[in-house]
Amino acid sequence: MTIARTCLPGLMMLGVAATLSAQTSETLNTDALLPRDQEIRVLHRELAVIADRLARLEAEQNTDATSHAALVASAPQSPEETMPILTVADAPTLSFFRGTTINFGVDGYYGYNFNEPIGRVNLLRAYDVTSNSFNLNQVNLVVEHLASPESRLGGRVDLQFGQATETLQGSSVNEQRPQVWRNIFQAYGTYLAPIGSGLQIDFGKFASSLGNEGNYTKDQIAYSRAYSFNYLPFYHMGLRANYNVSPKVNVAYWLVNGANNTEDTNGFKSQAFLFTLKPASTLTWTVNYYFGQEARDGPATLNPGLPALPTQPGLPTANISPAPDGRNHIFDTYATWQATPRLTLIGEADYVLSRSISEQQPARVVIGGLTATYALGRNWHLGARTEYFDDRGGLFSGRTQALKEGSFVLDHTFAPGFVAKAEYRRDWSNQLFFLSDTAGALKPAQTTATLGLTYWWGTKQGSW
Repeated sequence: MTIARTCLPGLMMLGVAATLSAQTSETLNTDALLPRDQEIRVLHRELAVIADRLARLEAEQNTDATSHAALVASAPQSPEETMPILTVADAPTLSFFRGTTINFGVDGYYGYNFNEPIGRVNLLRAYDVTSNSFNLNQVNLVVEHLASPESRLGGRVDLQFGQATETLQGSSVNEQRPQVWRNIFQAYGTYLAPIGSGLQIDFGKFASSLGNEGNYTKDQIAYSRAYSFNYLPFYHMGLRANYNVSPKVNVAYWLVNGANNTEDTNGFKSQAFLFTLKPASTLTWTVNYYFGQEARDGPATLNPGLPALPTQPGLPTANISPAPDGRNHIFDTYATWQATPRLTLIGEADYVLSRSISEQQPARVVIGGLTATYALGRNWHLGARTEYFDDRGGLFSGRTQALKEGSFVLDHTFAPGFVAKAEYRRDWSNQLFFLSDTAGALKPAQTTATLGLTYWWGTKQGSW
């Protein structure tokens, strides 16, 4: 239509010129006998007529063009027409964000302990540590770039704030300067070496995969954590490598400072061998062996202020003599079975031997647990967990005792990224151990009811 509109004035002008030419020729033929000055006047009149017609045609053409532009401007535009045009200069930015995810999370709860303990303290809990109080358990920022054969470099940073940081990273028992590292839960770089199916090598601080439970509540069945999560290592600092031998077998190796050591406390490097097997599409089985020397060879200085020597506060400048040389051994295994499309079962077993000095008899821990979840439909899930913890030597609780716990949880996903978990839990011991509302009066059990609310949003799919 635009082409026709553009050509029309030209055709009209040619027609007018042809008509005027014929008229002029006829006039000149008619007036062939007129004097020369009279012929000139006739030509002037005809040229004036031509100029007038050309002016009118040009005015009409301009009017049509203006109307067409206004019509186009007022017409609704498609998303493709309104999108910014990408150029070659945008390629580095797009390449940087390809494969990168950014995620945020907020996790809080209200819990009530029916013992009404002094200080509102829930013993043996990793995260739901207080009673009759609204609590901000943790606030998280997770940035991750996955390594791939196309982009072999990657990495991850998890920043954490809130009450859970005191549990995970706040202990001076295992950290030289806990306040330095407290908000960095994970921070590591990744290189995918071009060896076979790809050898992934990570360096930095990473979450421990000993035990089936993890840090982020949104990925757990119950709101509270099992004894095994509270006792086994939370994180490690060092090197790790993993390799897919086949689609059904993955092997990994760690060389780290120790258990929950961002900075080493003894100079001895701990190691781990890990195997993940997938004998069937519905079954995943993990077998781990971790060993190392965990006791300090220097005193805890707790960052007291100005150091005695020119070194950073919190770093010891003295040795413990003789230095503890005992080893810790952790045998950890767990399996996840998707028994039916609705029912998932998780079993875990752990055996721990620990010595501070090599000549002494080891303290021993035996753990066994079973967790189940059933999808009720309409975004409702029913979960349960039971666990037995034999704490010989008091490695976990500070007292030799046999501990048991049972938990029931009902959760509902109100919207993608918002889950509420209602949990009822009871802990037992074969000793008088749990706090009550009277100082010095201990009880063999405690019962808690907890409502946890978890919010998260971002671009990473699945578990964090």
